[in-house]
Amino acid sequence: MKFLVINGPNINMLGIREPDIYGRQDYKALVDFIGQAAGEAGVFAEVFQSNCEGEIVTAIQNALGNFDGIVINPAAYTHTSIAILDALKAVGLPAVEVHLTDIAAREPFRQISYTGMYCVKTFKGLGFEGYREAIFFLRDYVAVMLSEDPDEVPWR
Repeated sequence: MKFLVINGPNINMLGIREPDIYGRQDYKALVDFIGQAAGEAGVFAEVFQSNCEGEIVTAIQNALGNFDGIVINPAAYTHTSIAILDALKAVGLPAVEVHLTDIAAREPFRQISYTGMYCVKTFKGLGFEGYREAIFFLRDYVAVMLSEDPDEVPWR
């Protein structure tokens, strides 16, 4: 199985940006963690990060036919991007949303998740561990979908 792991704006600033909220580990540590988690799950994960909404949309579109699922932390675009939501819907790949912090316990504007309206599950407030949970969940989700009737799976 192959998953695309997408990180949105400012995730590349981990360890620098508000470390009391987002932690002191840097982005390289996150990428290494994702690689380790994917290895443990027995899947391949390609990690993509962009601060640009259009680049994220393009990455989602390019995932069609190349990946079995998407793990996405859209960061601030969670609360604003209908374009990312529409891209997820357009490709039809199963997707899991991840947030380092518990967005439900933060400012009111952070409690709206457009991407979450499409995703099959959301992991929030678990720090890096949310990515591991998302990868394992998505692996099992895709395995079940493929075992039911591969001809009926829309992303194949």
